[in-house]
Amino acid sequence: QVQLVESGGGSVQAGGSLRLSCAASGIIFSRAIMGWYRQAPGKQRELVATIGSNGITSYADSVKGRFTISRDNAKNTVYLQMNSLQPEDTAVYYCAADGRVTAVPRAYWGQGTQVTVSS
Repeated sequence: QVQLVESGGGSVQAGGSLRLSCAASGIIFSRAIMGWYRQAPGKQRELVATIGSNGITSYADSVKGRFTISRDNAKNTVYLQMNSLQPEDTAVYYCAADGRVTAVPRAYWGQGTQVTVSS
């Protein structure tokens, strides 16, 4: 079975940094597109960043220059380095994966990890 397990969330002050990790199992990780979404209370889920099997990355405009998505195929893990965090970044962050040819990952989801940024 496919399993995605996020870790690394927590509470930080504005301007701080966090690194989220997502450990994947049950998929051919090197062939999968991976991504991070986030959802704040009362808000729609937002795609934050993706990284394809080819290494091409994409980012939401709101996080460009601050967040970096990366993957380590040897560890079957995708990361989201979040710098210069602001209160508006507060949300539950979800890891997602898809083994299909698709623009964004949506087939498999992790349980989410909370990120809280205080002013």
